Amino acid sequence: MLRLLLSIFTGLVGAAVLHLVILFSIPHFSNRDAYTRAVAQGVQNRFHMVEPKIDRPGQNKAELVSEDPFMRVAVCTFDIEEKPVKLSAFGAVPFWSIAVFDSASNEIFSMNDRTSAGGELDIVIANAEQSGAIRKTQVQALSKSILVEAGHEKGYVVLRTMVPQTSFLEEAERFLGAATCEPTAIR
Repeated sequence: MLRLLLSIFTGLVGAAVLHLVILFSIPHFSNRDAYTRAVAQGVQNRFHMVEPKIDRPGQNKAELVSEDPFMRVAVCTFDIEEKPVKLSAFGAVPFWSIAVFDSASNEIFSMNDRTSAGGELDIVIANAEQSGAIRKTQVQALSKSILVEAGHEKGYVVLRTMVPQTSFLEEAERFLGAATCEPTAIR
C-alpha cells in the first residue's frame, strides 16, 4: 500500500513539474511562429522583402529569412475585418508562386504563374460575408480576380520569384517591390 501511494505521489509531482516547464516555456516559443515573424517584417498591407539567409554569428534566429539562394521572397500581412485585400503583381520573371496563410499559419490558397490567367497575379482575399457581397454585386473591377475566402480575419502572404542567375536579380526585386497587397474599396 505504501508503494502504491509513493508511486501516485511521484506521478503527481512529475506531472506538476512537467506542466510548469511547459507553462514557463510558452513565451520562449510563442514569438517563433510564422505569423508573428511575418508581422515583425513591417507595416501591414505592404510586401516586405525577406533577406536571404546568411550564416553569421549573433544572427537573430526569430527573424524571417529566405533559405533558398535561387529564390527571392516578399511577405505581406493583412487584416480583412473591415475590407477585403487585393493582391497583384506584374512582371517578366521566369517563375513566381504565392501562398496565402491564416494567422494560425495554415495554408488556405496557393498558385503560381503557370496556373494563373495570363501569368498575372490578381487575387482578392475576403471573409465569408465580404465574399458573398462581392459575388452578389459582381464588381466589375474584380471580375477577373481569383476570390479566396479566408476563415480568419488576419493572415499573411508569401510571394516568391525565381532567380536562376544573377542577371535575373534586378527584375525579381522589381517584381516583388512593385507587388501590391492593399485593401479594396469594397466592404
